[in-house]
Amino acid sequence: MKKIPQRTCMGCNAKKDKKDLIRIVKNKDNEILIDKTGKMQGRGAYLCDNVECLNKLIKSKRLEKTFEMHIEEKIYDNLRGVMIDK
Repeated sequence: MKKIPQRTCMGCNAKKDKKDLIRIVKNKDNEILIDKTGKMQGRGAYLCDNVECLNKLIKSKRLEKTFEMHIEEKIYDNLRGVMIDK
């Protein structure tokens, strides 16, 4: 039996299957992107498909600390859009 990779949500700190989380990537050009495939190159962070977790992430500025840069509001808006689409 193949082991399913586990990742931790940056909003609620819960461990979940990688496929159940949204991956956010900072690539080598310092662009923040939402990785739908899970295979983009760059530093990754994971988030539950849950608006409450996104709100916790924004309030704590944990994503900014992880990527060591300012995150624009439009990136958070894009994340909200991805969560509503699912």
